[in-house]
Amino acid sequence: MNSGGDFARTRRRERTPATASRSAGENFVFGNDPAKHLISLEWPRMAVVMLVALVLLAGLNLAIPPLLPTAIILGAAGLAATPLAAARFEAKDVLSSGQHMALVSGIVALPMFLFGSGMGLFAQAGVFAWFECIAAVAIVALVATIFQSGRLIGVLAAQVSVWSGLTCVASTIGGYVALIIGLSIAIVTYKRQYKIDLAVRERVEKDLRAQSRAQEILADYEETGQGWFWETDRRGHITYLSSPVAETLGRAVNQMIGRPFTELFNLKELSGEGERTLTFHLSARSSFSDLAVRAAVAAEERWWSINGRPTYDTFNNFAGFRGSGTDLTEKRRSQEHASRLAHFDSLTGLSNRFRMSQTLEKILLAPQVHNRACAVFLLDLDRFKQVNDTLGNPAGDALLKHVSQRLERVVGKMGRVGRLGGDEFQVILPGKIERDLLAQLAERVIESLSQPYSIEGSRVMIGASVGIALAPDDGVTSEALIRNADLALYAAKDGGRGRHHFYAADLHSDAEERRKLEEDLRDAVTTGGLELYYQPVVQVSTEKITGFEALLRWNHPQHGWISPTRFIPVAEDTGLIAPIGEWALRKACQDLATWPESVRVAVNVSPLQFSNPSLPMIVTNALANAQVSADRLELEITESVFLNDDEGTDQMFKSLKAIGVRLALDDFGTGYSSLGYLKTAPFDKIKIDQSFVRGATQPGSRNGAIISSIVSLAEALGMETTAEGVETLDELDLVRMLGCSHVQGYIYERPLSATNALARLSTGLMAIAQGPRSARAVRHSMLRKVMLEHAEHSYDGMIRNISQTGALIEGLWNVPAGTMFRIHLAENHIVTGTCRWSSDDRMGVEFSTPLALDDAGRVAALAARPVSSDYDMIVQRKVG
Repeated sequence: MNSGGDFARTRRRERTPATASRSAGENFVFGNDPAKHLISLEWPRMAVVMLVALVLLAGLNLAIPPLLPTAIILGAAGLAATPLAAARFEAKDVLSSGQHMALVSGIVALPMFLFGSGMGLFAQAGVFAWFECIAAVAIVALVATIFQSGRLIGVLAAQVSVWSGLTCVASTIGGYVALIIGLSIAIVTYKRQYKIDLAVRERVEKDLRAQSRAQEILADYEETGQGWFWETDRRGHITYLSSPVAETLGRAVNQMIGRPFTELFNLKELSGEGERTLTFHLSARSSFSDLAVRAAVAAEERWWSINGRPTYDTFNNFAGFRGSGTDLTEKRRSQEHASRLAHFDSLTGLSNRFRMSQTLEKILLAPQVHNRACAVFLLDLDRFKQVNDTLGNPAGDALLKHVSQRLERVVGKMGRVGRLGGDEFQVILPGKIERDLLAQLAERVIESLSQPYSIEGSRVMIGASVGIALAPDDGVTSEALIRNADLALYAAKDGGRGRHHFYAADLHSDAEERRKLEEDLRDAVTTGGLELYYQPVVQVSTEKITGFEALLRWNHPQHGWISPTRFIPVAEDTGLIAPIGEWALRKACQDLATWPESVRVAVNVSPLQFSNPSLPMIVTNALANAQVSADRLELEITESVFLNDDEGTDQMFKSLKAIGVRLALDDFGTGYSSLGYLKTAPFDKIKIDQSFVRGATQPGSRNGAIISSIVSLAEALGMETTAEGVETLDELDLVRMLGCSHVQGYIYERPLSATNALARLSTGLMAIAQGPRSARAVRHSMLRKVMLEHAEHSYDGMIRNISQTGALIEGLWNVPAGTMFRIHLAENHIVTGTCRWSSDDRMGVEFSTPLALDDAGRVAALAARPVSSDYDMIVQRKVG
């Protein structure tokens, strides 16, 4: 065993002397007698000692002692025998200092004085020799000192008295001098002893105060429950235990004394390593520190950290263990909480980015190759930012919690769901899963997340887009897999949102194209590369132009005209829609200032603009700078602004109406399904989306009934209606018959540049409907050589435009209607077509079987070989 502190050696505590608590000077009087008896209980034996001394002297000298000295010694012996009565008197009452002195004088000093005087008389009379008498006095004085047991006052009284008595016989003056000297010595001795007792008392009281303070501090420390102490014997049984520990275990301290120390802990629920560590130290008698153990408490989970070291006695024998403990419960909970924060999302409780990355790495680095297969879903919520901006962050957080619950419910045990941050989620599905099953799961996820939510009393609707990447097909590292899933997600969002998309190799080029498009769009916003085109809005009853809708156009320096369906989503995702929208509002007002007073302009306002509290100020400044009347400006707002129906939405409507502008509800019926907002929203017009107009004239179509219902609703609410996308005369007749107040579409005019719009207004406000009688299939303009076969003859022709059901072919003159051809559209792709009309070298051909279209809506057989890069030659258009 070493002595470096690994064990403790027990020592008997030095007990505080009984005199330690006495007043200074009491030791001088009572000695070490705890009962504070002035006269020793052995003092009566002095009578025997005196008589024995007398008898021995008489025997040695063979003489009969004289009567007077003998009587004096007998009297001394009688007085010495009276302390028994004095002791009973002392025990019965508390004596004063004077009474104490009287007892000492009468029972100690007087008998000794008489004995000394008697011995002096014997020597003076010549009965005994002086040296014999002196020797007898010395012996009796020595015995008296022994009997008084350290009572200095008694010892001094006996010594001074006996020698003074002897001296008085030889010389009276000498006796008195001896008595005075003795008393002086007694006084000096008393004062010296008083100082010694006072110093001892102060030291003892200081030690007692320190000991008491230490005990109080330890007791307070134990009572707070922050720490506790324990001690065992050599058998491992408890000999001391702090009461808070026993209370925690639901037992009393006296019930724990003598029990095994291990009963304090629930060793069965510890890990194997922890259990072996505790039992090892106890059996090996080695010290331990900061050992985490679980308390044997059934009601709650409580952990302690214990320290201990063996103790040994003075003979180096093992005496047991002694140690301390602290409560570790809160610390462990804090550690668990910190660990949870490191691996789980604090808001939703889902796995965070770090834990999802660990999970993916574990799968991709599995020892067995066939275990490395997995699928990764990346999800992005559509329209979440709008919810967060309009309802606030607390509502956004509540929405994310609902989304996480739905997502976990749909995925279930198939995989792990995590939140990467913001409105981005990730799903990891281990194992090889067929694409069809993954597609079905993605559709269920999108459907579930797209259902309405109730957030703080508001009905909220969002959507979701999903990108999917598979391992090892789409990547064997986590970085590659996540990057490809992200590309698939972008493709899903570009495809119209609310859909899923699997990763494909060509997405890299699409991503690069999107990045380049974003850069070019930023440059266009900065350099003024965007333009506004205006499409006339015609009043049905008068067929006069009452206004124009401002439409955004972008003529790219290299790629020509880029469709708004391509760059508007990019602007929304990058936040460019706000400066673009503000510019469009100012430009439309400037152009409006050059038009007749009766003509209005309609400008689309995105949900992001609508949620901007500065929108009323922007509108006011645009009107003021252009110096046009507010009622000539019409703001078109989509239904999506009502996804978060709150006070902010109502206040925005009030602020805009206070300016005096008109409000139009755009794309009615295609988004938000509730009509409750129409009760309070101050719209002046409802715009019927072109999806209801398209096909309304076809047999069996219900679109006409829908248009009629919208018109009736608008009339009941005192609102105008505008039918969008009217392109044929029969569609115009239908919307006019159903009561639409205004019409907008190619039937009257295509969108015009600002210059052409001003020129058009200079010719008057009358509008004339021009277009086909009925709708025809979408056709693609192109120049493509084809071969036609008829009656074993072959002819070369040129396709001018083509649709799914027919084509315009030139190169054959005056072909009779009804002539059938075999048309070679592409290699190994032949269709049968019938001539329906012919004019000079052109004829219209109807295919016997409709052609298949690709994802872009183009004829699949011709999509592989574009014949021209000219924009005008490949753009979709309606052909009359």
